[in-house]
Amino acid sequence: MKVLLLGATGLLGHNVLLELLGRGIPVVALVRNRSRLALSDQCCSHPLLSVREGSLLNDRDLRNSAADCDAIINCAGTTDMSLLHYDDYLPVNRDLVGRLLHLMEELPVGALVHVSTANTIGFGNPDHNATEDDTIQKPFADSFYAQSKLEGEGLVAEWAAAHPDRHLVVLNPGFMVGAYDTHPSSGKLLLSAYRRRFMAAPKGGKSFVHVGDVAQAAVNALTMGRSGHRYLLTGVNCSLKGFFLLQAQQQGYRQRVISLPNWLVSLAGRLGDVLRCCHIATQLSTRNVRQLMVSEYYDCSKARNELAFPQSPLPKAVSDFYDWYGSYLHHSK
Repeated sequence: MKVLLLGATGLLGHNVLLELLGRGIPVVALVRNRSRLALSDQCCSHPLLSVREGSLLNDRDLRNSAADCDAIINCAGTTDMSLLHYDDYLPVNRDLVGRLLHLMEELPVGALVHVSTANTIGFGNPDHNATEDDTIQKPFADSFYAQSKLEGEGLVAEWAAAHPDRHLVVLNPGFMVGAYDTHPSSGKLLLSAYRRRFMAAPKGGKSFVHVGDVAQAAVNALTMGRSGHRYLLTGVNCSLKGFFLLQAQQQGYRQRVISLPNWLVSLAGRLGDVLRCCHIATQLSTRNVRQLMVSEYYDCSKARNELAFPQSPLPKAVSDFYDWYGSYLHHSK
């Protein structure tokens, strides 16, 4: 099997790339700029890795990259919460999916693993952890990111139903933490609280998961799982306050975390709405901050049973991030 990997320069993409190479699977990584691959020289020159520069949104680049591949893992996504318009999310989160499915019509690509988000699934509660059968709920139903990802999922499900001879799986990961977070993405949350004596956090929570576990499940999904199905790849259901305290304990410092009242978080969102109306890009908005006041509870038993999805301890995910980040900063100087 030879795999075309999209989104290889992101947090999950880096980890999927290393997982593929570790299993001896040849990889074609289509990237905009090969210098954004934060791998060792040994990995970048790996005999099973072919790095091609190009655009995900260019049909010729996609076709040339996929020409001799047997499968595709799509980790690409537009996640920037400061974007002002819904259409800003569609080229990668929805339209790229359509391009990939069109390629599968033309080429003998047998499998597609498409990475979406847990936020396209209802977030549940302590008495009922959400499963893949639960539908999207507000405030995520109002999220431009989640809406665009849900549209991409719909294209995959429709195509899979019409092509039972192909293997298409959708993955719905939670809040991923771990090494190779070069931008950073989730790492921003960790670094925002690192070694601060006092920290303030909204009252909501996330389902935190080790990115290496998600990467293993993504590669497993090339041959495992049921076509047309989606799989929650989630981990520890934890409040933001609890996560900061866990990080402080794991990294060996003391921190007092104050829970922000919902009215204050909402006020910050309304201020962001005003700025966005003035065409000033900011992650603050009523649409976005409402997500921070929600506690998320998911059940990933389907992925554990069908994709051999592992469950690493959350402290390990935090330590893996900081072990890698320190080395990354050293080599970046």
